[in-house]
Amino acid sequence: MTEHGPAAGGMSALAQADAPVFETIVQMTLDTFERSGLDPETYLLTRIAALVAMDAAPASYLLNIGAAEELGVSPERIQGTLVAIAPVVGSARVVSAARSIGEAFGLALEGEAEG
Repeated sequence: MTEHGPAAGGMSALAQADAPVFETIVQMTLDTFERSGLDPETYLLTRIAALVAMDAAPASYLLNIGAAEELGVSPERIQGTLVAIAPVVGSARVVSAARSIGEAFGLALEGEAEG
């Protein structure tokens, strides 16, 4: 499988786990990027917004935010995306996303005890 587009590095690492499910996800992601017509930054910010709307698991954030960081997408752009979608998805989803993102990257949210 060739590596191209956003998330290719992280996705190919998952595919190397010799798991057909992950390989299928990798291929779907690569095909979707090519078909989207979006630039890599917009593509990843859109995916992150969709993850928030779905109340995704920390691993999904780790993969997509990790890919965004590799492309040089600033944390401020990711935060701006969360701010922009908050009125649509609701504050509970954004807070849940912040917690999942923190968990994915091993960060404690302000006011939470590290454990």
